[in-house]
Amino acid sequence: MSKEKNKELFIALATQKGGVGKSTLTALVANCLHNLMGYNVGVIDCDEPQNSIADTREYEMKMIEDNEQIKAAACDVFRKTRKKAFPVIRSSSERALDDADLLLAEEDLDIVMFDLPGTLKSDGVLKTLSQMDYIFVPISADRMVVESALQFVMMFRDNLMTAGLAKTKALTLFWTMVDGREKTDIYDRYNRVMDEMGLTVLQTTIPDSKRYRREISEERKAAFRSTIFPPDTGLMKGSRIKELTAEICKIIQKKK
Repeated sequence: MSKEKNKELFIALATQKGGVGKSTLTALVANCLHNLMGYNVGVIDCDEPQNSIADTREYEMKMIEDNEQIKAAACDVFRKTRKKAFPVIRSSSERALDDADLLLAEEDLDIVMFDLPGTLKSDGVLKTLSQMDYIFVPISADRMVVESALQFVMMFRDNLMTAGLAKTKALTLFWTMVDGREKTDIYDRYNRVMDEMGLTVLQTTIPDSKRYRREISEERKAAFRSTIFPPDTGLMKGSRIKELTAEICKIIQKKK
């Protein structure tokens, strides 16, 4: 659908089990949407206490301030893309929706992404999740991770979505940290179970790779995880981040 006034979408990559790269994937998808696919994106980092996306933004701003080469590279990015870096707001799960409203009063955005704590026990998490238009749940082929994710998804779908207590239009899972040496029948078996439960799983799978944590530094100008610079072209190859982002766009039906 084409963009309409006040029709911004709230999206979260949410999980109730740590170690699957939720925050990193949120930053990468936001970057891809904003710098490569032309959307105006904002990020509300309410994953206390680590707030890793907000910390990354502060680290990169200091690098730009202290290093003339990195500052020139940032200016070159802004000139080529004709847009500034996407806003990152440090928040909490309790303040997240209010902070999003304040951000939207200042910025004309297509999509606001939320990075939430990895537990429903944190105050405000369920309230904030219930206001998401779309939720995407990363999972890895670990029994505890899958069981935790399915418990969360079924609880949210049956108790909130079905009861009309959430505005969420779709709750979708996707595989991450996929080791190419793992047997594919593991994923086939899990996918069949989720299909029988009436759950949707994205076709795109994200491989297990250290590249996703590669940030800019004085010694290393090529970055993959960034809140300012587009992901390095060479590092993007085989990462499947652009494919994941494109499939997310298809799900949310927001076209450019």
